[in-house]
Amino acid sequence: MGRGIPELARAYHIFFTVVLIFLAVMLVLCLIRAIIGPRVADRIVSVNMMGTMVMVMIGILALMLEEGYLVDICLIYAMISFLAVVVLTKVYMGVYLQKKEEEGKKDGGA
Repeated sequence: MGRGIPELARAYHIFFTVVLIFLAVMLVLCLIRAIIGPRVADRIVSVNMMGTMVMVMIGILALMLEEGYLVDICLIYAMISFLAVVVLTKVYMGVYLQKKEEEGKKDGGA
């Protein structure tokens, strides 16, 4: 990253810093969307987006700091984030189907 050219290295550092600040702002906006909803699907999508943005931020930090182990952390975080979204979706679908079944019993029993 800009080896031997100090101006290029400084430009990369400024660019990556701006991108990290932008992603941090977007992360806060996704957190707000996850809190206010209004639907559970909106919350699940925002949690998935937050996980993706954190992975990108870790990747940028790996480039900035030139630390290879951060890429490994990013991959582990990707797997955990994916599993979290799958579990949240599975729980949401179970609750949704249970409510739908209860409503069907109420309508059919009346």
